Amino acid sequence: MVKADPQRSCLGCREVKPKDDLLRFVLDPDRLVLPDISRKLPGRGAYTCFSRSCLQAAIGRRQFSRAFKGEVTLLPEDELNTMITKLQYERIISLISMANKAGKAVSGSDKVMDALRKGSVALLVLVKDISPDSRSRFAAIAEKTGVKVIDFSFKEKLGATLGKEIRTAVAVISVPFADALDRELTRYWNFFEGGAK
Repeated sequence: MVKADPQRSCLGCREVKPKDDLLRFVLDPDRLVLPDISRKLPGRGAYTCFSRSCLQAAIGRRQFSRAFKGEVTLLPEDELNTMITKLQYERIISLISMANKAGKAVSGSDKVMDALRKGSVALLVLVKDISPDSRSRFAAIAEKTGVKVIDFSFKEKLGATLGKEIRTAVAVISVPFADALDRELTRYWNFFEGGAK
């Protein structure tokens, strides 16, 4: 019998979801509420959706004090939002770097185009500052081959992640890496844009 994923309630919207789909928070020794992006820090956890509106609601209704059974300290909301976005960004960069080192991602316009044409791409990541013409070319082939396209980062930052000067696109050719990246990128954009759950 398959074990069901543990469920938790979002402190903001109260929706019950698998805990791995939620953003976990823990207390440090001084009872400061900190995000636990990797879900590995010790101690009792409290959860919100990957949504600024849910986090804002949880803070406004003092739900962290209730969840942690006592007074807690919270960073100013804009600082907490910035910290969560930064930690999530670093998690995504780490996944892209691991995929690249494992030979499960290709970069460089020609290599990405070749991989797309061969049908070996599981996920296409394009930088936000790619030229409109390049975006159109990549997107057209991705659409034909049924490949999901997600925006992330900028040319120089993505290039540095891959040990190159500039990169505008990364094609992930491993389904497990693609699934993990898709999940983390969706969480990142939901939170970064203050978006829906």
